[in-house]
Amino acid sequence: MNSKSLNKSTVLLMAISAAIVVANINYIQPIEADIAQQFNLPNAVIGAVAMLTQLGYAFGLLLIVPMGDIMNRRTLIMRLLVLAIISALLAFVAPNIWVYALASLLIGITSVAPQVIIPYAGFLAPRNQRGQVLGNVLSGLLVGVLLSRTVSGVLASYLPWQMVYLIAAILIAGLWLVLWRKLPHDPVTTHTTNYKAMIQTVPQLVKRYPVLRASAVNGFVLFGVSNIFWATLVFYLQHQYGWGSREAGLLALLGVTGVLAAPLIGRLADRFRPRTIIGLGLVLSTLAYVVFWLSGTHLVGLIIGIVILDLGTQFGQVANQTRIQSIDVHASSRFNSVFMFGYFMGGALGSFCGNVLWDLAGWNGVCGLAVVVLMIGFYAHFVHYPRVVTRQAQH
Repeated sequence: MNSKSLNKSTVLLMAISAAIVVANINYIQPIEADIAQQFNLPNAVIGAVAMLTQLGYAFGLLLIVPMGDIMNRRTLIMRLLVLAIISALLAFVAPNIWVYALASLLIGITSVAPQVIIPYAGFLAPRNQRGQVLGNVLSGLLVGVLLSRTVSGVLASYLPWQMVYLIAAILIAGLWLVLWRKLPHDPVTTHTTNYKAMIQTVPQLVKRYPVLRASAVNGFVLFGVSNIFWATLVFYLQHQYGWGSREAGLLALLGVTGVLAAPLIGRLADRFRPRTIIGLGLVLSTLAYVVFWLSGTHLVGLIIGIVILDLGTQFGQVANQTRIQSIDVHASSRFNSVFMFGYFMGGALGSFCGNVLWDLAGWNGVCGLAVVVLMIGFYAHFVHYPRVVTRQAQH
């Protein structure tokens, strides 16, 4: 039944859905300078507002996404889309920074539908194709991240930045209509666990599975260093070249490399140990920051670094998703919730700390911060996690 429920057109629809909704949480990055100028605020304050979006997303992952294990996932996705539309419209009409900050928090909380879609796709996919299917859906997620920065940056160079959120609300409304007709019905019709009991199992899963803890740490590190770069890029471009949101958005298009690589990474994760692929992601992300540090003052160096960084992020994302979705399909939403909570907590702190380090120490401070975080990731992945697995095996 699963393979029939998840044909190629359905996988494509899930990927497009993930792209449109996840875009909401990234629109702010290329337009931070425009928002700071309109509200007459320093960069660090706008960095804190951007962090609110990531924090909202992280807590939505922790408190809302697990509901996919106890209720109809199709219904949950449709309700989340309605709330995402309302949040985007609030950002569009925000008259001051306080309302916009509230809207940013709500945008984060209500944009978690892709993280219900991802484990749903993994649940419907045949086991021997799970990595490939997840790679394709995650490609959509990356396209959303990629195009959100580009669309936001380019639109804000021609129109008031608020229009970005009106267009986002219209896109999600159109998506809702398509999914109402095309999204597969959840084959699981009965759930015996209530919300409170289900939430109480999350800490138990974290304690029971070292691989889940390791994936959450990997996600924290890799998305954290990604956001350190993207949250500060527009300020760096202003300082180095006198450029603005449009150029920051156009540079985001270089992430197409990660989009094209995602299905291949998924197949590699099906064939080889996901830990090996994750290690490669850490190596690529570190290499990217070496390039930024040594050659980031040159446009060619910046371009090469962006391509390598997006590849590193995608290697980690696909491989981590593949291994956690293979633990137990009956808890797939909770596993995804824990992993993505760590992922976006890293993103939130990366956005905030990146802006702070930019104000304190410029580009060298930004690159130095990322390298320190990556060293923590290397220790956790190659030293700490093997020790934990060995101790568990001995007991």
